[in-house]
Amino acid sequence: MRTLLLSALLLICLTATTVAAAGSKNPVVLMETNFGTVKIELFEKEAPVSVKNFLDYTKSGFYSNTIFHRVIGNFMIQGGGFTADFKQKQTNPPISNEAGNGLQNSRGTVAMARTAIVNSASAQFFINVVNNDFLNHRDESNQGFGYAVFGKVLTGMDVVDKIAATKTVTRGFPDVPESPVIIKSIKLVK
Repeated sequence: MRTLLLSALLLICLTATTVAAAGSKNPVVLMETNFGTVKIELFEKEAPVSVKNFLDYTKSGFYSNTIFHRVIGNFMIQGGGFTADFKQKQTNPPISNEAGNGLQNSRGTVAMARTAIVNSASAQFFINVVNNDFLNHRDESNQGFGYAVFGKVLTGMDVVDKIAATKTVTRGFPDVPESPVIIKSIKLVK
């Protein structure tokens, strides 16, 4: 009886450890901005190319002192490509678009920014401040391919909303925050 009880306790402990490890598998980054801190979980299984790309830029310090250069309330905030004096940073080659990974551009998700060319994403990303279903993958055409979600805000959505409410102007581009919204750093924390 005692052996059976010990075996059952060991099985419960192993199961709890396995579940805890499985639940904490995804990388997590902390983005420090001049508006506050945002914690983001990265979906490595669903978007391995996008997550590796983002982490490579993160680990190199690329995002330090970049800005959110495109802010549209009730849509999204986009950053990760320009310095505060609006100089575009040199990026690595573009990556493959993983928009067909089943993840949706819902409020709080993080996705790769790109041009009209499907496989043109490099360093820039955006955070959806509302559900943007029209950005989801529908088909393999240029118009239907969509934007690859690779993460989700865990904490700090209030910071994202504050950034989204920032007054914007046209400064070479439309929807530029009047006062710079600075990404001080992005660091891998888990």
